[in-house]
Amino acid sequence: MKKFFKLEEYNTTVGKEVLAGVTTFFTMAYILFVNPLVLSDAGLPFNGVYIATIFAAVVGTMIMGVFANLPYAQAPGMGLNAFFAYTVVILNGYTPFEALALVFVCGILNIIITVTSFRKHLIKAIPETLQQAIGAGIGLFIAYIGMLNVNLIEFGAVPTLTNFTNPNVLLALIGLAITIVLMLKNVKGAILIGIILTTIIGIPMGVVDVQASLSSGLSYSAVFKDFGSIFGKALGSEGIVSLFKNHSLTKIIPIVLAFSLTDTFDTIGTFIGTGRRSGIFDEAEQESMETGSGLSSRLERGLFADAFATMAGAVFGTSNVTTFVESSAGIEVGGRTGLTAVVTSGMFLLSILIAPVISLVPSAATAPALIIVGILMSASFADIEWGNFELAIPAFFTVIMTVLSYSISNGIAFGFVAYILVNVVQGKAKEVHPIIYGSAALFVLNFVMIAVEALKAV
Repeated sequence: MKKFFKLEEYNTTVGKEVLAGVTTFFTMAYILFVNPLVLSDAGLPFNGVYIATIFAAVVGTMIMGVFANLPYAQAPGMGLNAFFAYTVVILNGYTPFEALALVFVCGILNIIITVTSFRKHLIKAIPETLQQAIGAGIGLFIAYIGMLNVNLIEFGAVPTLTNFTNPNVLLALIGLAITIVLMLKNVKGAILIGIILTTIIGIPMGVVDVQASLSSGLSYSAVFKDFGSIFGKALGSEGIVSLFKNHSLTKIIPIVLAFSLTDTFDTIGTFIGTGRRSGIFDEAEQESMETGSGLSSRLERGLFADAFATMAGAVFGTSNVTTFVESSAGIEVGGRTGLTAVVTSGMFLLSILIAPVISLVPSAATAPALIIVGILMSASFADIEWGNFELAIPAFFTVIMTVLSYSISNGIAFGFVAYILVNVVQGKAKEVHPIIYGSAALFVLNFVMIAVEALKAV
């Protein structure tokens, strides 16, 4: 084990790696509760998605540990799952299985990007301001969904604040307060603990009905039956066949691009941000990501593991799998090699044991988690140069359209178009990368097709 993971070379021990793996798991285990809730809104079975989330996390994190020898954990990503449910399925009308097929195609695209030199062009093509704006917009999007899920914000002719008579809303606010306190006190696994405590408090409040849940007789066989109803559907007649039969490429490509760009920059940002501080990646490895191709370094193998996990996750029945920034918690306590990831993967596998009672967790307990994650992701706002009007314009449209139109792809589209407009007006048209022009053209073509279909329907 010491030789395989090169523990001595990376100045770590088995004890440190195990502690790091357990720490990482508890800081990101909230995804086990939140992801099924989000994807169930898209029509996928709650308990089936719970198992799919576990298997996707186990496979992705294990590959990260064994193949890449990196201390990072993977699971279905926040923001990407919201885009899957609320934009692709609910807003755009794709079926859940067609959406899973889109995720599978995204995984294939990301693998191609990773093993070829196209990766370096993609990294250089998207300006940092737009990358930060995409992250910030997703943060606000997630927090907004958390508020809507418990009716803290109610829709009418004009969105209004709730009247606070709903016990579900009150429980969510209690849970939010608890989670904020735990976060401020730097408690490890604060979000997970907040979910558990909120669920317990919900019992005397009547929001959580334990007796009804127990009398429903949910068993492991029932849970896995739900999982069986979604496993592999991405590759079947209801998935990828239906996707390309019933939807045009002009509609499919922008969604796949949005999935891919968000996933890619999320992972790269996590790797570079934590790798630089901890020394996990040296300068040669970071340079290889921008200039090389193939899988010669740990960082490149980590990107491949991330892309493969997305493809596998789609087959299991969940949205894009990505590398979690919460892995930094394990890195902070000494995790330096893939043994950390292997331990985290094992912890996720053990989570199957609580499958029959997972449905006890109410939306009021997971909404605070969405809001807190939204706050954390909104930190990207600080990296945007708002005082520079040229940079502020595309950043603003990226953020505002992501939130108000309920769509990450719309946010990226308006951001790209605004970025092109600004640079053309400023006489810098040649400085815009062809990838930006090509992507923007596809997004605009999609909008044109939507307009044409709307006119036909009149």
